[in-house]
Amino acid sequence: MNVFVESVRNGFSGLARFSGRDSARRFWPYAGVVVALLFLAAGATMSITMNTMFSRMQTFAIEHPDQATVTQGPDGTSIEIQGNHPELTPDMTPFFTVMQAGSAAVVILLAAAVTRRLHDRGRHGWWGLPPAILLAAGMVLFPRVFQSTIEGGMTADNMKMLGLLVVNNLLYLGSLALLIILLAGAGQPESNRYGPPAP
Repeated sequence: MNVFVESVRNGFSGLARFSGRDSARRFWPYAGVVVALLFLAAGATMSITMNTMFSRMQTFAIEHPDQATVTQGPDGTSIEIQGNHPELTPDMTPFFTVMQAGSAAVVILLAAAVTRRLHDRGRHGWWGLPPAILLAAGMVLFPRVFQSTIEGGMTADNMKMLGLLVVNNLLYLGSLALLIILLAGAGQPESNRYGPPAP
């Protein structure tokens, strides 16, 4: 438990320290906490968004019983709405906002720690930059693709943006996988150009 607490303390106290080295033992617990906090925030926001949408659908079903079929069973309630009702589409703005802010926070919170971990492997910290850039591009593109598809359907422009988003996401996943492999490897046991081995 002390190793875990020390890792988290080291990560938060070293947010602006891009020099030196961090061992895997120091890096991974801190990185896990940061990523878990993002998933908790995203899950809570998505839950609120979906509950709001379901409440709107319930109200619509009560007010327009001729356009809705409500089925209740032991596993829950399902509501099927006939016709096109864009007013029932969930407002995903809060979710996208939390994901964008959360992703930016994760990059900020992990930047120095990732750099020190890469230094421990004898690598330059710039190896951590490609996933951050591709993540930012995806966080800008995805809400635009989602919103324009809801408003205008699958037009040729939306298909191009979707294709660009898919390519971006594949590049992001590839660069993230490479970064994780680099972060997971054993540190250099001797001193390197970034300093002595981390404890």
